[in-house]
Amino acid sequence: MRPGPRNLITDVSGLRVGNADDATLRSGTTVLTGDAPFAAAVHVMGGAPGTRETDLLAPDKLVEAVDAIFLSGGSAFGLSAGDGVMAGLRAMGRGFAVGEARVPIVPGAIVFDLLNGGDKGWTDNPYPALGRRALESAAGDFAIGSAGAGMGAMTARFKGGLGSASAVLDSGITVGALVVVNALGSATVGESRHFWAAPWEMAAEFGGLGPARDFDPGFEPKPAKRLGEATTIAIVATDARLGKPALQRLATAAHDGMARALLPSHTPFDGDLIFAVSTGARAMTDPAQDVFALGHAAASCLARAIARGVHAATPMPGDLQLCWSDLRP
Repeated sequence: MRPGPRNLITDVSGLRVGNADDATLRSGTTVLTGDAPFAAAVHVMGGAPGTRETDLLAPDKLVEAVDAIFLSGGSAFGLSAGDGVMAGLRAMGRGFAVGEARVPIVPGAIVFDLLNGGDKGWTDNPYPALGRRALESAAGDFAIGSAGAGMGAMTARFKGGLGSASAVLDSGITVGALVVVNALGSATVGESRHFWAAPWEMAAEFGGLGPARDFDPGFEPKPAKRLGEATTIAIVATDARLGKPALQRLATAAHDGMARALLPSHTPFDGDLIFAVSTGARAMTDPAQDVFALGHAAASCLARAIARGVHAATPMPGDLQLCWSDLRP
């Protein structure tokens, strides 16, 4: 297994990502879309999720594919980013066909970033416009760190951010992850600069410091945010041909990556969830082995993406937290 050429979720051919953000608002939206609709599922493990259109992703529901998935800041206000994404897709002629009508299918999830120092005194909700801008900017290359839905993200210790990573398996299957790190927990070990995800790091992608040598296994973390203020939301993607039941299992396995990279994770105060998507471009030659490998790859990819999001965060005037890069050796 090795990183893809971009080390982004868009190494899964046919997928594109767009960001839109507002530095004054200190928030934004990120959209994953594709050249064609793609199969999707979701698994929620946090105690305080905020979601849109996730019920239809259950294996027994009618719709087999979606047109886009959005991740947004703004708490519940950010769910309206989906309106902008839908409007943009409709203008492109995209959507689920019902006779002559087209209804774009756009699930999404939000993080709470309303207390991060940005100006939240808007009159008109800014998130529909951010959602449409993010969709219209979707491309193979995109910024990580303090960008898109990661613009205003925070963690227990450092600024959070938007992260992504990819892996190409020995079988040729590609896996990618996209994540907004706004966690109650910490991505780094104790007071050090070392990431919990270090054992899965590839090519010094988040500093190359390696695992921390010393940490207290009896450490009992205390909440650094209040109920509902924290969430890590993610998408894992693959070109392997998987249906909704298998994708739901892939999303479940990918939560291991969140637990590897954030301490603690999946708390009652977080809304942690993971979408899983498949473009279906590659048939599996050895289904049992490939499915086995996919779960591991999705988890390790997500752990790397979380660390990359925190590692890539950049300082802004008025920050309430330091960036990882501010803490020198």
